[in-house]
Amino acid sequence: AKKALVVQYEVEATILGETGDEMLGDRKKCQKIIRLKSLNTNTDVAALARKVVEECKLIHPSKLSEVEQLLFYLQNRKKATEKRVVKPRDLTPFEGMEIDEEANINKVEEYVELLYEGMEEKVKGATLILHLARNPVNLEELLENETALGALARVLREDWKQSVELATTIIYVFFCFSSFSQFHGLVTHYKIGALCMNVMEHELKRYDLWQDELQKKTRTYILHFRKEHEKAFKKYQGLLVKQEQLLRVALYLLLNLAEDTRTELKMRNKNIVHMLVKTLDRENEELLVLVVSFLKKLSIFLENKNDMAEVDTVERLSRLVPCEHEDLLNITLRLLLNLSFDTGLRIKMVQVGLLPKLTSLLGDENHKQMAMCILYHISVDDRFKSMFAYTDCIPQLMKMLFEHGEERIDAELISFCINLAANKKNAQLICEGNGLKMLMKRALKLKDPLLMKMIRNISQHDGPPKHLFIDYVGDLAAQITPDENEEYVIECLGTLANLTIADLDWELVLKEYNLVPYFKDRLKPGSAEDDLILEVVIMIGTVSMDDSCAAMLAKSGIIPAIIELLNAQQEDDEFVCQIVYVFYQMVFHQATREVIIKETQAPAYLIDLMHDKNAEIRKVCDNTLDIIAEYDEEWGRKTQREKFRWHNSQWLEMVESRQMEEGEPFMYGEDGEMDRPDLFYSTDGITPASGAVSPDFFSDPYAQNGDGQHGYDRETNFNIPKHY
Repeated sequence: AKKALVVQYEVEATILGETGDEMLGDRKKCQKIIRLKSLNTNTDVAALARKVVEECKLIHPSKLSEVEQLLFYLQNRKKATEKRVVKPRDLTPFEGMEIDEEANINKVEEYVELLYEGMEEKVKGATLILHLARNPVNLEELLENETALGALARVLREDWKQSVELATTIIYVFFCFSSFSQFHGLVTHYKIGALCMNVMEHELKRYDLWQDELQKKTRTYILHFRKEHEKAFKKYQGLLVKQEQLLRVALYLLLNLAEDTRTELKMRNKNIVHMLVKTLDRENEELLVLVVSFLKKLSIFLENKNDMAEVDTVERLSRLVPCEHEDLLNITLRLLLNLSFDTGLRIKMVQVGLLPKLTSLLGDENHKQMAMCILYHISVDDRFKSMFAYTDCIPQLMKMLFEHGEERIDAELISFCINLAANKKNAQLICEGNGLKMLMKRALKLKDPLLMKMIRNISQHDGPPKHLFIDYVGDLAAQITPDENEEYVIECLGTLANLTIADLDWELVLKEYNLVPYFKDRLKPGSAEDDLILEVVIMIGTVSMDDSCAAMLAKSGIIPAIIELLNAQQEDDEFVCQIVYVFYQMVFHQATREVIIKETQAPAYLIDLMHDKNAEIRKVCDNTLDIIAEYDEEWGRKTQREKFRWHNSQWLEMVESRQMEEGEPFMYGEDGEMDRPDLFYSTDGITPASGAVSPDFFSDPYAQNGDGQHGYDRETNFNIPKHY
């Protein structure tokens, strides 16, 4: 017989009017026959499928697997009497089940009659039909035999509790149909999925009863009757094997039906997640592969993931890591990766001891990628970063980094290293030996911004690691040029800004590498990305700790540029806080203090920011103004008046709000006017009893700052700067 594929398609023709509206349309059904002259038993089906899809433009590339499957069936279509093994999918419940020579598609009615007799005959009839169903060629003909399928569904519904073998065989028949999406409607029509859910629930309860009974018998027999104990255990093992076969075929069918998300939702409503998690206690590795695969598929939906979080899913999975079965270990790691996106489940992973287990897999080529991704998610949480120091994780990661040569480092690997370097103990381990030297050499050579970010995280920790960077200050400063990649420069600047080392001569560094003009140019709003400008501000704050360096910056005219930047970025808490910190550093030195107090409006801005919503900004402003007040009495008085005015207004607001709440207008007359003039303040001419207000009260420079802007109204979501 000639072999061919028939492609069904529709051609639609539409006539559009002048305005583009559809005026007339027609649709025609067509088909194209693809002759497969070269298809024989030795043909490479995968290659032929690709060729068919490439040459026939009517077939979408997404249908490649379906074409390959059809070619496979055509290739294996032989006489019904020939003995062979059939696998409808890569995953089948029972590998190696052979086609019975006696099974004949023309005898289906005879097999159906057996389903109406005793239990043995029912099993035999169902088995013969199964042998036919395992040959995909017979499925369409069986589909047309509603009597046979209806009888199978009825027997399953009525007798599944009576015989595990019968239930397994009938469900397997419908599994053969479920292997193809076009037959899912048939399986759903007979409600086989719902029956499988009932079967699973029942069998799991039976398993619990068996376990309880076995434990009772074990306690009794082990003391008196060893032979009876062995006999009972052997019986339990036999029952368990049959039950797990039934569970496998039922789960395979449900997994196939779960391709439809609506069907999957129905399964969730019937508690599929809890049943699958309960099955994780089994020892049958093939069953476990199926169960974990099903859970992995379900875990991509939030509701299912939440269901898994409610039961001890992670605890049960932890015993499978590591394990001898490669496929089981791989799919378990993939499920854990999906679950690791949930903070609560990551905590459980650490609590059940998965951290050292996953670390041990970093040396396994087959599983290190999955293990690393899970560990990366765990490392995001600061609470767990320090735990990595007590495993062999960091030495393995350093080895992987240096094995890359000049190639770009994998994103997962470098991201993991960046997270770990944010912990002080980990940073010390990274720097051991020539660790930092090798990292710096590679980062400077390849100009890798991510590797430099890792180095930057190391540089933020006080102690031995920070002092190791003294040898690299010049190398890092040399990278800060307008021609370099901005992301790379940001990390180099950030690393330098972290080096708050007392004996470092920053003036020499700035002069030798001509960094002051670069800083001034980058401080202009819009001159670069905000991240780069912010790093320049932080760097200025660091170098301003040096007396001579601060004086050099003040003479260069950089302070007005910083104030201009403050005006432009007044809504950004991080910018404001770092700029205020620069002022804080500069008022420590006499040369820069005089410039800030006498030649700029910086103190006025600081007074304006004293009552900012951000606690860190208020803190740095107060400290800076306290220093200014020690050296300049006039600004000290202005600061005190503003503090008094603020606290006074806050007190009045509190009193008024309390009166509004309590409804007690005891301070007011009938017309709402105050009738207690003796309560008016008359201290220092601020608010005399006469009601006049001293002109001095309005003379503060911060109220006339040139652009009329003061009182920065920002949301408080700022992280504490690393400088203080």
